[in-house]
Amino acid sequence: MADYPMKPVLQKPPGYRDPNMPSPQPPPPPPAASIPQQPPPMRKTAAGMPPSSFRPKQKRGNCFKSCCCCICITIVLLIFLFLIATAIFYLWFDPKLPTFSLSSFRLDGFKLSDDPDGSSLSSTAVARVEMRNPNTKLVFYYGDTSVDMSIGNGNDETKMGDATIEGFRQGPKNSTSVKVETSVKNQLLDRGLAKRLASKFQTKDLVINVVAKTKVGLGVGGIKIGMLAVNLRCGGVSLNKLDTDSPKCTLNTLKWVNLK
Repeated sequence: MADYPMKPVLQKPPGYRDPNMPSPQPPPPPPAASIPQQPPPMRKTAAGMPPSSFRPKQKRGNCFKSCCCCICITIVLLIFLFLIATAIFYLWFDPKLPTFSLSSFRLDGFKLSDDPDGSSLSSTAVARVEMRNPNTKLVFYYGDTSVDMSIGNGNDETKMGDATIEGFRQGPKNSTSVKVETSVKNQLLDRGLAKRLASKFQTKDLVINVVAKTKVGLGVGGIKIGMLAVNLRCGGVSLNKLDTDSPKCTLNTLKWVNLK
């Protein structure tokens, strides 16, 4: 019996897949943590510039600080110049405040009547206030002055009327005597008050008061500088003391500054 030669077995080429075999399952994807995250691409504007969030902010704070510094420096310079001007003014003019004193006070026709309705007072009050300007180069201007006069003190204070004095100019090294006259007629009083006033008037223990409200301005080289409201209070002394003394008046301004 003859032997037939055996055919060699053909080798499958690389990548050959048998159609009769089921297709293998694809490998599972790697976990999300292992996939590196890529940053989103930078968007660019039409002009090729980065978006507004990446643009540098304007330095507004520096401009504000510069303005504040300029304002502060200006204020400091103005204050410095004002202090220099004030020092020069004081050294050159040597300014002094005016002085006031009550030189005299009298009650003419002082009469207390006892009527059925009560007591009444009739009298004329005449006061003289001495005003002195001690400066050699400065002028004082006085506005219209309202003057009130009274007698007695505390609860016994009794009005003696009021008057108005026209404004005037007071030159350097000048003394001016201002006369003020007021009167009352048949002014009703309590009988007890009338008796106390009559008794003190006879013994000259009656206290007198003069209060004036005016405005005072300063003159330098023919230039008038402002008008400051002031209150002048004179008296608070008895007629007996006024015969031998001229008490100085108190000058009040800005509601809290008292000068004498």
